Amino acid sequence: MAYVAVKGGEAAIAAAHAWLARVRRGDTRLSAIAAAQIVAQLGRAVDRVMAEGALYDPQLAAMAILQAQGDLIEAAFLVRAYRTTLPRLIDSDPVDTAAMRTQRRISAIFKDLPGGQRLGPTTDYTHRLLEFDISAVAAIKPDAPKADPDPAIAATLPRATDLLGAESLIEGEVPSLNEPIDLTMSPLAFPASRDERLQALARGDEGFLLALGYSTQRGYGHTHPFVGELRMGAVGLRITPPELGFAIDIGDIILTECQMVNQFAGSKTTPPQFTRGYGLSFGHADRRAMSMALVDRAMRAEELGEDVSAPAQNVEFVLSHCDNIEATGFVEHLKLPHHVDFQSELETIRAMRREAQATKGAAPDEADNAGL
Repeated sequence: MAYVAVKGGEAAIAAAHAWLARVRRGDTRLSAIAAAQIVAQLGRAVDRVMAEGALYDPQLAAMAILQAQGDLIEAAFLVRAYRTTLPRLIDSDPVDTAAMRTQRRISAIFKDLPGGQRLGPTTDYTHRLLEFDISAVAAIKPDAPKADPDPAIAATLPRATDLLGAESLIEGEVPSLNEPIDLTMSPLAFPASRDERLQALARGDEGFLLALGYSTQRGYGHTHPFVGELRMGAVGLRITPPELGFAIDIGDIILTECQMVNQFAGSKTTPPQFTRGYGLSFGHADRRAMSMALVDRAMRAEELGEDVSAPAQNVEFVLSHCDNIEATGFVEHLKLPHHVDFQSELETIRAMRREAQATKGAAPDEADNAGL
C-alpha cells in the first residue's frame, strides 16, 4: 500500500519537540551529563552505538546517546545518518589484528598459551550483585598498579588458532582475490559474498545476532562451537596516500576480534578438520563479536556442503533482518498517519460484512450458490 502524506500538525510537532527537550534535560537541579562523561564511564554503550552506527567516533556516539536519552538504537540511527554527510577521503589498509596491543586475550580451547591468558577489564568473573555504592567501589587508588599490557609483548602474541593450523587441524585462511564490496556505498545483493555478509553482521543489531547465535547452540544450526580466541585491544590504522606511495599511521582504534572454532566432518575433497567463524567489532564488544562469529559460521553451511535448515543458516533471512536501523524505520513508520489506507480497508470490511449478512438472510438454495 502506498503511504499518503498528511499535512498539518506543525504546532503539535513543535510542542512535542519542546517537551522532548525538557524531558531529555530532566531535573535542572541536577548537573547536566556531558558527552565526555559518557565516553569515559559508559564505554560499552558508546562501543555499541559506534558499531551499529558504522562510524568510529566515541565523542559523536556519546553525543548521540545524550540526544537519544540512552536509546542506543536511536543513537546509532543518528550516528549513521550523520555518517552519510561525511566525505569519503581514502580507504585504509587492512588492519593487522595479530599486532594488536591486547588488553584482553583469552582462549577456551587451550589452557596455556604463549603470552598467557589475559583477562582484561571484564565482568565475566563478577557475581552480578548490584553495587549500591558503585561510585565508592569504583574509586581508583592513586597507588594502584596499571593494567595496561606491555606493547612489546602484546604485539607478538600469536593466535591460538595458529597452534591448530600448525598441525593442519583447522581450515586455512584463504584471502579473497576480489576487491571487497563496500556496503556503505553499494546496496546489499544476493547471493552475498562472505565479505558482504561480515560487513552486514558487523553493524547488525547485537540482540538479533545474539538470538541467532544462541539458536545455533540449541540445535538450529548443527554446529558445536568453541571460542578459539577472543582478543580486544588497540590496533594501528594506516592509510597509503597516492601522493606518497607508502603507508602512514593515522591513529589507533579499539577492536574486539573473535575466532570461533567449529567441528566439520569433512567431505570427498576435504579431510575432517575444524572450521572457523569470524567476528570483529568496534570497541570492547565480546558478546557482539562472539555472536557474529557464530552466525558467520552458520551462514557458511552451503559453502561447506551442510544442510541449510535453520534460520541462522539462511543468508538472505539473516542479512535482510539484522540491520536495526532499517528494521526501526520499517516498524516505527507504522506510528505515522495511515488514515487514507485504513479508511480504504475499513470500507472493504464493511462491504464484506454487508455481503455476509445478505447471504445469511437469503434462501437456502441462494445461500449455497452465493458460497460457490
